[in-house]
Amino acid sequence: MEIKVKRYIKIPMHDGIKLVADLYYPKSKEKFPLLVFRTPYERDSQDYRDSAKYFSSNGFGVLSVDVRGRGDSEGDFIPYFNEGVDGYNLMKWAVKQPWCNGEIGTYGGSYSARIQWLTAILNPPGLKTMISIVSPSDPFVESPTGIEEPMHLSWRYLVSGRTNKDNKEINWSKIYKKLPIASMVEELGFEIPDYTEGLKHQTFDDYWDKISYQNKFHLLNIPVLHISGWYDDEQIGTFINFTGMKNKSATEFSKENQSMLIGPWGHQVNKDRKLGNIDFGENSLIDIRKLELDWFKKYLMAEDFKIWKVRIFVMGENKWEEYSNWPPDESREYNLTLSSKTAANSRFGDGKLSDEYTGKDYDEYIYDPENPTPFITEDTAEQIGGPDDYSPIERRDDVLVFTSDELSTDLKVIGPVEAELFVESSSPDTDFMAMLTDVWPNGYSQRLCDGVVRCRYRNGMDKVKFLDKGVNFVRINMWNTGHVFKKGHRIRLDITSSFFPKYSRNLNNGQDLAYSDKIIIAKNRIYHNKQYPSKLKIRIMEK
Repeated sequence: MEIKVKRYIKIPMHDGIKLVADLYYPKSKEKFPLLVFRTPYERDSQDYRDSAKYFSSNGFGVLSVDVRGRGDSEGDFIPYFNEGVDGYNLMKWAVKQPWCNGEIGTYGGSYSARIQWLTAILNPPGLKTMISIVSPSDPFVESPTGIEEPMHLSWRYLVSGRTNKDNKEINWSKIYKKLPIASMVEELGFEIPDYTEGLKHQTFDDYWDKISYQNKFHLLNIPVLHISGWYDDEQIGTFINFTGMKNKSATEFSKENQSMLIGPWGHQVNKDRKLGNIDFGENSLIDIRKLELDWFKKYLMAEDFKIWKVRIFVMGENKWEEYSNWPPDESREYNLTLSSKTAANSRFGDGKLSDEYTGKDYDEYIYDPENPTPFITEDTAEQIGGPDDYSPIERRDDVLVFTSDELSTDLKVIGPVEAELFVESSSPDTDFMAMLTDVWPNGYSQRLCDGVVRCRYRNGMDKVKFLDKGVNFVRINMWNTGHVFKKGHRIRLDITSSFFPKYSRNLNNGQDLAYSDKIIIAKNRIYHNKQYPSKLKIRIMEK
């Protein structure tokens, strides 16, 4: 289908600011359903043009828009704070145009996904469906630590002007180590006022609620296609959004018309069959653009298209499977208990994952914020971590390593992963990190998923409660996985108190997280006995 393009359309917002957009549309149609795509990454880039041309050649109009303060659009770029209202006004304008038939869908990934949600909760005119790809969550969901994580600053630098800055030339590892955390931005040589303001709001309050959507699913009544990858560093948002819409959205129609796709991908979905050292095979890549087209035809053109509820790529087996729910109805909870006979420190210790408690009552280690446990990743935030080998990290004595026996048969683990720990610390506030890995027969310890609890927030991000004297209970959400541990492999849980620089270092002092630089060394302890049964919680598939 032949297409045409109207460029540099100026669209007025409620406050007089004008957003700039390009409209791609089928030449043969006077009216058409409209797809809206908004981005902070320059609307005229090659990938975005190709996507717009694909959809418009199949009968849709595509409005590709620079968000406020980026690209050609006017105003100041303050991430997320203007996007809900701007999206509402954009659609209010679009449905009045002679070429729009009043049916609107939205699509996009990462920033472009989260801003769809912030607009959708305002119920803009014409919005009928969304495709949300690798959507970030609300504040403090991915990083429940009370402050922006160090690596987020590399993204803020990238988008700090109207066009993307080169963030590869900055010595980020040096900046991430700067204390107090609020002083990191000084190393960049300019101010980011909203970044600095955010550091002052270290609990979830009205400031953060303005850019939150995951507590507002009840306002929504639209079908959504949710897409992410097992190694997307914002993976958790997709699962929260899918289950939230299925359980809490406004109508049965909305609840029944949610679908989720999870591949063996990082934040850039469906780009490469290989991630890090792991090759997931030729069928790990799919025709995702055709899937998106079929979704929009179903909900904007009333074409018949049957789609699964949940489709995931099962790592280890390297194949796609479909389910009716998440977690799958066919799965069941399976708990592995933590224990050791002498000490679980490092992979050279005797920490065990098994069905029973044996040996001593607890393991302990020293956490020194000046020598944090590393998280394996590149310096910038484009992709944070992957299926990396953590066996070198597991040599450290400040990492407790609990490992199962070799598996006698394959074990399929599909669903959310949690660690429930009974802990004690010499400090009023500290962190506990947990990581699930697959230990291959050759010793490669493949990261699957991980999570963190900052103890002052163990009862929720809306309040601070420091550790009680003695034993405290904490739960670590390690997100989700879909993986087969093969026969001869072992299941491993690592427990430590830092994954730096993925998460900011807790200085153990109980003071202000952004403005304090006082470092205290903590002695941290994990209990594992019948009275205090620390455990790894996974879900396994019934045969």
